Amino acid sequence: MEKIIKEKISADHLLYVSLKYTKTCDVIINLLLRWRIMIDLAMDVLVERAKKQKKWKPIPDAPRAKLIQLKKIYANDEVISKTLDLYELFRDIESLEKIRENEFRKGVTLKVVHKGQMISITIDTLKEYSALLERFISSLK
Repeated sequence: MEKIIKEKISADHLLYVSLKYTKTCDVIINLLLRWRIMIDLAMDVLVERAKKQKKWKPIPDAPRAKLIQLKKIYANDEVISKTLDLYELFRDIESLEKIRENEFRKGVTLKVVHKGQMISITIDTLKEYSALLERFISSLK
């Protein structure tokens, strides 16, 4: 849990300090990657919790298989299922086609094509993601 909190602090710094002053898409990408690492660590906590509740079936140690099984187990928990959906975007962000708009300006936007749809990631979108991840970490505790 301590590692998750450290990643969250680093991500918050990127969001509220670095992005505020630089307004570049590179900072947005780094923030999303930091959140991906944080959710990776949290998924291990979710797996342990599922094992204690005897809901976890042994699977290969493949990340996609782990994600699919966690989605099934926590389908009723809205915060966890939304976070796992976001995780898929964060996981694929490096390989997606990116369009950078308004860099170094107030309305900096990173547009990515994910699963056939265009997603615009702005500072407001990042704040929504941050709020969701905050609720996610609270539910883990």
